[in-house]
Order: sequence, then C-alpha cells, then structure tokens
Amino acid sequence: MSQSTYDLIIIGAGPGGYVAGIRAAQLGLKTACVEREFLGGTCLNIGCIPSKALLDSSERYQTLKHGLDRHGISVGSVSLDLKKMLVRKNDVVKKNTDGVAYLFKKNKIDHLKGTGRIAAPGTVEVIAPDGSRGLHPTKNIVIATGSAPIQIPSLPFDNKFILSSTEALSLSEVPKKMIVVGGGYIGVELGSVWSRLGSQVIVLEFLDRILPPSDGEMALALQKLLQKQGIEFRFNTVAESATVVGDKVQLKWKSGDQTGTEEADKVLVCVGRRPVTDGLGLKEINVTTDAKGFIPVNERFQTNVPNIYAIGDVIGGAMLAHKAEEEGVAAVEGIQGHSIHVNYHACPSVVYTQPQLAQVGLREEDAKVKGPIKIGRFPFSANGYARAMDDTDGMVKVIADANTDRILGIHILGPHAADLIAEATLAVEFAASAEDVGRSFHAHPTLSEALKEAALGVDKKSIHI
Repeated sequence: MSQSTYDLIIIGAGPGGYVAGIRAAQLGLKTACVEREFLGGTCLNIGCIPSKALLDSSERYQTLKHGLDRHGISVGSVSLDLKKMLVRKNDVVKKNTDGVAYLFKKNKIDHLKGTGRIAAPGTVEVIAPDGSRGLHPTKNIVIATGSAPIQIPSLPFDNKFILSSTEALSLSEVPKKMIVVGGGYIGVELGSVWSRLGSQVIVLEFLDRILPPSDGEMALALQKLLQKQGIEFRFNTVAESATVVGDKVQLKWKSGDQTGTEEADKVLVCVGRRPVTDGLGLKEINVTTDAKGFIPVNERFQTNVPNIYAIGDVIGGAMLAHKAEEEGVAAVEGIQGHSIHVNYHACPSVVYTQPQLAQVGLREEDAKVKGPIKIGRFPFSANGYARAMDDTDGMVKVIADANTDRILGIHILGPHAADLIAEATLAVEFAASAEDVGRSFHAHPTLSEALKEAALGVDKKSIHI
C-alpha cells in the first residue's frame, strides 16, 4: 500500500487528463495520473495524432500523383511504401507520447502505471500490468477515461475484416474496396485516407447527409468535393449485418424497401463513441451515470459524490480533445477555489479532409431558430493566395444576428481551415460583431482575407466579389 496521500489523482492520461495534471502541478497540488504504459490516451495513440499523420501523408501522395503538373513540376513515377508510411505515423505518435512523459517528469507528476478503480471516494486502486494491486489515498479524484468506438451487435469487430477506427490506422496493405459504415467525421477522414491511397471507398450513412453536427450547406459542399475525389456516398442506408467469406466481407444493407449485399475487403464501422467507465467501480461508490453511461457533472465538473470530478468524453457533449483540455484545467482550478467558466459556444471543431471543414458557434439551422440572421459568404476561388496555392475549393460563411451584428457562427470549408478557425474562435469568444472582423487588418495575400471578406459580406460590403 502506498503511504503517500495525493491532493489529486487523475484516472486517464488523454488530453483532458494529462493537461489537468499539469495544471494541478502548477497550482502546487501533489498529483498522480493513472494510465497504462502509454500516455496521451486515444488522441495521441490511436486517434487524433496518428490519423492526422496518415491524412497528411496520403494528401502528399495524392498531390504528387495528380497535383503538380499545373505547377510545372514533373516527378515521374510515384509509388507507395505503406509500411514506411506507417513507420512514420508511429514515430509521430511516439514523439508526442514521449513529450507528455517529459512534461510529467518536469512537473513532478507521478505516473501510476496500470488500470484505475475507485475503491472509495478517497482511494484509487491501481492494477499494474503484472497484476499487482496498490491503494493510493487522495483528497480528490478526476475521472478522465475518455471514450471508445461503439460496437453494434450486427457488425461485431473482428480486428481483421470488420474494423474500428483503431485497426483502420494500421492496415498492412491498401484494401481494394472498403465500406465505411457511418458518415461522421471519423468515417469521412479515414475513408479519405484509404481513398487517396487507392482504395474504392463507399460510405453508408443512416441519415440523408454526412457530418450531422456540421452546418448543412457546408457539409453538402464538402460531400460534393469528396465525391469528385472518388468517394461514393449512399444515404438513408442501414448496414444490417456482415459475414466474412474467405478473405472478403459480405455486407447486407437496407435502404427504404430496397435490400442488397455489397462485397468488400474491409468494413470500417464508425457509428459513434461510448464513454469508458468499465471497471471504475462507479456503481459501488454511488457515482451517478445516465442511461448511455455518461457521468453527469455540475458547472464545476463535480459528480454527485464529493471530491470526485469528471471531464472530457466521459461526461458527454462534443467529443473533442481541446474540449477535454479546457474542462481539465477548469476542474482543477475549481478544486483550488478559483472561479471557472468554459464557453462551449466558442468551442471549434474540424474535419480534416481535403479541403478541411472547420466551424465555431451556431450552424445556420440553429441560428435561424433564435431569431433573424444575416449571412456573408466568400469563396476561396476569389482569394488571391488560394489561387496562388492552386487550392480554391470551398468558402467562408459568417452568420450574424440581424439586429445586433454579433457573430453567431463561422464556418470555413477550404485550405488550412483548421488554422483559420482560430481567429473565428477568438471572435466568437469575445462576442465580436461581423463589422469588427470585417474592418480588422488582414495581411495580404493570405487565406485569412477570405474571412474578412465574408464578414464584410454580412452587410453586402465584400470588396473582391
């Protein structure tokens, strides 16, 4: 048994957990974080970081094959070394996880290797990889155990033919044909990776559109661009079952009154994620969970049990790393008595396709419900720097309150949208008006000028269109 009493033990070292740990250490709390061998959680190990590494590599491959002739660059024959691409991906992951380990050491955070269980409101039991158990007293506990892919009974993962997003990051060869079940951001991103590398990709979606949380106009625009790139979408379609026959998967589908079977090399199931609370012992210590397994918390991220907090995917809402990070910082500062506030309205989200789709604030559909709005749009085809880059697909859309001019939402479909959304996020956070953004200097030539022009367009003052 450990004789040390911690001020805080965090269960889970994903973006929410490790950031909470660092902030706690900065505030002078004796802190430990329970995690299996590799720090960084889903995001760094089998989510955000490896998927973006493959998205970047596959985009470079596609550009070499199809995108350089107009630049006067000839590269000859282009070949794919998938094994080497995956080695690079793994190296990127290792650098990031090693970075978290360095930050733990720098901030004197104890890494308790193993799986955590709350034995009592003031005690965390850690089951080490060798099976040994240790009890660790603590004044406060933060649950930051994240989420995992949802497995539906009709499409059970076998990690070889019927895959979750985890296995789709490490395929040993490019499948000739891949069926993606689910048109959310994970399915669309990973479908893009394998499509660029040469796979025939078909996306089956239960709803009538991709990316349901995104602005409808922008999601449709992205869908059309992905279709031009070769991805096929089938909407209002349910994947009913999958059977492995030899080295192929026979997937039965239904769309309205129509049914059929589609054969593929791999089926990637991306129908959402569930909170990970297995083995935490929540029921035994009376921590409340809802019908879907999420942990309800108050505005200070406290559960119904004193001194037990929860953050990130496990409490629901947008399952985003940066959301978990802000919640982790807020929860720890709240433990220390600071006033806290997390503005979810200003939380951006990004789909890392080509082009990227980024948004912050309200969708047009939601903004209309709240009252009269006005909208400015500006296409990247009219932006000088986008033309210079030969990357002109997409547009910027600014939604403002018709009476106050306050920005309600900004949506960017285009090159480097993931970076451009930062300015939009700041504008929403500080309750800027469209005129504030439209009259601010934007360096020329830059992609950011498209945001300025869209903001000006809210009142029909765009200059370059």
